[in-house]
Amino acid sequence: MHTTVTPAALGSCAWEALGTSVVLRVTDPGALDAARAAVERELGTVDRACSRFRTDSELSSVNARAGRVTHIGPLLAEALGVALRAAELTDGDVDPTVGLALERAGYDRDWRLLDPPCAQPEAAPAITLQARRGWQTVVLDRARCSLRMPAGVRLDLGASAKAWAADRAAAAAQAVAGCGVLVSLGGDIATSGLAPEGDWQIRVTDDHRDGCSEAGQTVSIRSGGLATSSTAVRRWSHAGRTMHHIIDPRTGAPVRETWRTVSVAAANCADANIAATATLVRARAGAAWLARSGLPARLVDWDGNVTTVAGWPAEGAVDAVAACDTVSESAAVSESAALTR
Repeated sequence: MHTTVTPAALGSCAWEALGTSVVLRVTDPGALDAARAAVERELGTVDRACSRFRTDSELSSVNARAGRVTHIGPLLAEALGVALRAAELTDGDVDPTVGLALERAGYDRDWRLLDPPCAQPEAAPAITLQARRGWQTVVLDRARCSLRMPAGVRLDLGASAKAWAADRAAAAAQAVAGCGVLVSLGGDIATSGLAPEGDWQIRVTDDHRDGCSEAGQTVSIRSGGLATSSTAVRRWSHAGRTMHHIIDPRTGAPVRETWRTVSVAAANCADANIAATATLVRARAGAAWLARSGLPARLVDWDGNVTTVAGWPAEGAVDAVAACDTVSESAAVSESAALTR
């Protein structure tokens, strides 16, 4: 995704964190250093609490203690609350207990360290008892910061924690900067404070690393969150098959025959990402569900055909600019609704 605001009008910087790209925009360039420091602190704290790939993270400790009551910190409790809310809102289509299924698909480390995808199709479903122990077996007591889940369950917060972290980072940056802020975390976009004149101009593509010449759409947003989920980008090979990270909790395998890319706008980035991921799991039924939810969305199939719902602007409604700075991989329109049942 790309902003089309003149770079001189904004403070802007980019770096790597949580195994992905971070882009920060502020409407007051003089506040950039303070805003970046706030974002870095927030992301560092989230990484130590929620990373599945750090052996010293609190989440890794929780997974190692499955089958016992575990006391957890308030930040991880909040992250788990977001993940369990996602499962409830999507009837289990976005399920934090798919950690073991992801590991069995070969996603046991940063995906950039995995083998590149091969020519074989995605793996056929491999249903196992352990892979199907769902979110309702997880008991979280937010007041006491305690967690209980069955032995053999492994949590993965990838479907909610990165977008939730973007929301937290944007709010933290705005609090110290006192101006409008946009944070993109690997394509999950969160905003806080007043948008710049002309709003945030954002380019929608499959991959947040794409350049301005790649196929996509440019739209503007004023507030809220934006997220794109895709089965085309985060792919690797395992056991002679091409895999991706969107797991169908019903099968314990990467979802098949679904959209290539789904972009959603919502009141915050966490809700946008939950909805985008659930839509990939729901495949063709996902478009109608998004429309009923009132969440503006853009869905792209594997032939490049675009479907829009709930007021997402038509293709070509906002022209892309010739020069822009990379921000992320999703986009949307003005004010958007919260995700509810």
